[in-house]
Amino acid sequence: MNVGWFGIGSGLAADAEGVAEVAAAAEDLGYESVWVGEHPVLIDPQAPPSPLAPTSEMLDPVPTLAYVAARTGRIRLGTGIIILPLRQPLILAKQLASVDVLSGGRLIVGIGVGYVPGEYEAIDVPFRTRGERADEYIEAMRSVWCDEHPHYDGATVGFSGIQCYPRPLQPGGPPIHGSGMSRAARRRSVTMAQGWYGFYLDLERTAEAIAELAELEREHGRPAELGPLEITITPPAGPIDAATAAAYEDLGVHRLVLSRDFADLAGAPDPERRGELLREMERTAAELHLS
Repeated sequence: MNVGWFGIGSGLAADAEGVAEVAAAAEDLGYESVWVGEHPVLIDPQAPPSPLAPTSEMLDPVPTLAYVAARTGRIRLGTGIIILPLRQPLILAKQLASVDVLSGGRLIVGIGVGYVPGEYEAIDVPFRTRGERADEYIEAMRSVWCDEHPHYDGATVGFSGIQCYPRPLQPGGPPIHGSGMSRAARRRSVTMAQGWYGFYLDLERTAEAIAELAELEREHGRPAELGPLEITITPPAGPIDAATAAAYEDLGVHRLVLSRDFADLAGAPDPERRGELLREMERTAAELHLS
């Protein structure tokens, strides 16, 4: 089972020094991947379901991963996640292809539809259309990445008579991992994505999610070209031991993406707290025998 680390670009690691330091440490310690989250805006004043105080610092995932690509050589780069319906799909396809090229084909594209209506209102995208947009945007981006003559004719995006080079280095484009806890989100992962990413799930909820994904695959089928569904899970924050990691693997999890404390994602860059994070990353790497 692969093990990654979540949260570069946010809170205590939301500056150039923090991003570079955490990403380099993750690579040196044997982590397989680093992951960057997204909230393009935060609601002010904070109100549910917005998860963070409005002044919490969050770098945009795309340039953050391009920077990580330049500061590392092997570690995979994941968006965990991009809120896909809030993006213009042709521009995003170009940006992601660029990161894939610059990183030597190391990108994993985690996508979701989000859950904060106020973010949609601010960006002037109808919240009720988010599922339809996500489905169409995945198809549209793959056309730009893969088709000899890219084209798409959907309810929320349409184009033809264009080209967009360079293409991603990974055949078929960087793998897409859907996220979300709803049945519709999991259906999207089963039928349209290479993987599914579950966030802050304990063992019981992970088992329930994997069972539903299997049920959806029986119900809807799965395109052969996508291959087996890869399961990525971020457990609840905090230390994890080898026995717990093995229990996730026994459930069918292919990758754990760990974090230390949700508070690490809030606030501003903080070298002292970042030092504590790096020590936790080192302890965890030793516990899980990553290198």
